[in-house]
Amino acid sequence: MRELRIRMLAGVFVVAGVLSWAGARLWNSVGTLPSVPLAAPIVLAVIAVVLLATALSIRARLRAQRERRPEAKGVDPLMAARAVVFGHASALVAALVAGMYGGTGVFLLESLDIPARRDQAIYAGFSVLAGIGVIAAAMFLERVCKLPEDDEHNGAGTAPTV
Repeated sequence: MRELRIRMLAGVFVVAGVLSWAGARLWNSVGTLPSVPLAAPIVLAVIAVVLLATALSIRARLRAQRERRPEAKGVDPLMAARAVVFGHASALVAALVAGMYGGTGVFLLESLDIPARRDQAIYAGFSVLAGIGVIAAAMFLERVCKLPEDDEHNGAGTAPTV
């Protein structure tokens, strides 16, 4: 599995944002605009917290193992690989969703004088922030689960592969 790349995530974010902005303009010309649900930033924030908690737990277990503490629980490699895959998928989806809500939010900035649209713009902004939180937590999790560098493979450490 390849490491998460900021450039790729930023590309997904920008493309989704531009398409969402164009879609919002088109939808608004018809007379309606899909709403940004209040649950969107909440769900993204929960995913970010789960990823961060997983990363902190794995990091603490690895540290205890390195220090050879008697009560140290080992880290199952398959569990670590699954956590990295979950983080990778979450980061990709968060980049897509944050881009969609970001594009819609940019469109909604034109009509902040309407209370309902202002609320939608706020929800979209919080969704983008929560999406960035998911990406940051996923990258931290990937860094925690990264295998140590190996001299046999030209010194390039990689994330666990599945």
